[in-house]
Amino acid sequence: MSQLILIFPSTYSPKNMTKRILILLQLFVLVHSFSEKSYGQMESALTQFMFNKQTINPAYAGMWGKSGFFSLVRKQWAGINQTPVTQVFSFYTPIRTERVGVGLNVTVDRFGQEKKRGLSGDYAYEVALSPQTKLRLGMKCSMMSFKNSLTSLQLYDNTYDPAFGEDLELNLLPNIGIGGILYHENYYFSLSVPGMLRYDPGNNMNNFNVEMSAQTVYLDAGYLFRFLPGNFLMFKPTVMIACNRMFPLRYDLGINGLFRERLWLGVLLRSGRAVSFLTQWLIERKIRLGLAVDMNYHELFPGWNGTYEVAVGIDLDFRNQRNARVRYF
Repeated sequence: MSQLILIFPSTYSPKNMTKRILILLQLFVLVHSFSEKSYGQMESALTQFMFNKQTINPAYAGMWGKSGFFSLVRKQWAGINQTPVTQVFSFYTPIRTERVGVGLNVTVDRFGQEKKRGLSGDYAYEVALSPQTKLRLGMKCSMMSFKNSLTSLQLYDNTYDPAFGEDLELNLLPNIGIGGILYHENYYFSLSVPGMLRYDPGNNMNNFNVEMSAQTVYLDAGYLFRFLPGNFLMFKPTVMIACNRMFPLRYDLGINGLFRERLWLGVLLRSGRAVSFLTQWLIERKIRLGLAVDMNYHELFPGWNGTYEVAVGIDLDFRNQRNARVRYF
């Protein structure tokens, strides 16, 4: 098995910083050059992605100069049996001079008899373009397993179908992703491809999860408007676009309001005829409790009770991190 080893200078200087940037850019070009012959997975669509971009963009790891974790549970199409359930756990922390951040993500997706588990690690490095404008570049390395218990399904009239004669199971599938964030005190632009590799299902194509075969590009941006002195009232419009060659274009258009730096209230207009409402309560700027509800206005609407997300985030200060900043996006 071949290994890719990146060696970064241990001391900081403008020359060393330039070397790090060149290494990350070369890695970007190297991975992208193979993208026409490699394949990747599509990540679950989360409503509260703006509070934890780390799952789709590795450059977000340690961005705010804080250590902590974020956990989320999403139940889709409540009221319908065996609908998707997504669980996400993320850890993040800055290291060294806090220009470097690392993160860890654990994801579990269940949909009927399908089950996907993922584990990924993130590395991010920050470059100051000006005293107020920063650029972060990141790399994600991940492992994933996929299982579809086809033999446990009861077919119509007990007929035999060879396509359901054995379980489909893929273990320890490696993947790689890249991302970047350009941000200022009042705005940000994010671009990432969290999964760039794909795996051939072989002869079991009909029962293979097609989401594992898509390379998804995420473009995300937002701007913070401050209306009253002392950050008493702020509004943040956002847009997120997810595109790949196997699925229709997906987008979220949102507006979020922050009151007294304690309470977020927001609404998202989503592709696929859906609208989402979300809120997050900040307790002493260290604990974040979030709730989101998605409602679709299509033919399934009378038969289900919406999609729900519950999230909790905790920022830690065990290293007395002096460069910690308030998280606005």
